[in-house]
Amino acid sequence: MLLKIHPDTPSERQIAMVVECLRDGGVVISPTDTIYGLTCDIFKPKAIERIARIKGLKADKANFSFLCSDLSELSDYTKPIDNNLFKLMKRLLPGPYTFILNASNTVPKYIQSRKKTVGIRIPDNNIPLQIVRMLGHPIMSTSVHDDDDVLEYTTDPELIYEKFQNLVDIVIDGGFGGNQPSSVLDCTGDNIEIVREGLGNLDML
Repeated sequence: MLLKIHPDTPSERQIAMVVECLRDGGVVISPTDTIYGLTCDIFKPKAIERIARIKGLKADKANFSFLCSDLSELSDYTKPIDNNLFKLMKRLLPGPYTFILNASNTVPKYIQSRKKTVGIRIPDNNIPLQIVRMLGHPIMSTSVHDDDDVLEYTTDPELIYEKFQNLVDIVIDGGFGGNQPSSVLDCTGDNIEIVREGLGNLDML
């Protein structure tokens, strides 16, 4: 299903349709503030395996992130972080940054990396934020890549639907996406390490 949702004022009824699909173990392609992503409920291992298969990866080797709705969810899924890092996250989020943090025991084992870390995102886009709020916990997300040699990411939701309609349950059309991913910051050591330079101002670190 291709579901058109207004990016600024998402309809509650449409968000509820997406949430019901996720609760049933479905896979949804959703916009973020950067590129479109394959998403599912973090507590549905079969949905996570489906996404890993779509990407041709093993679930324990894939770079999956959690999309959260606000920083209050951090304490549920990550080990305690220091005040300076929390202030930095508060300053940069919502925004195009993925923070790699040490995972707490609440994070399902099948999505923890081998280092027992988890990527946390709070995207500056009302569609995924409303989905997470209504669902009541984070959703898992990983980038939708393009087969094109020049464009790494597909930006047109209708083209994404053409390619993935038989592989996922819902493709959300929230307008054209970007073609630059989030910046990835590893915050598990003493110093913040830039893993990937994407969107976002890294001079603020």
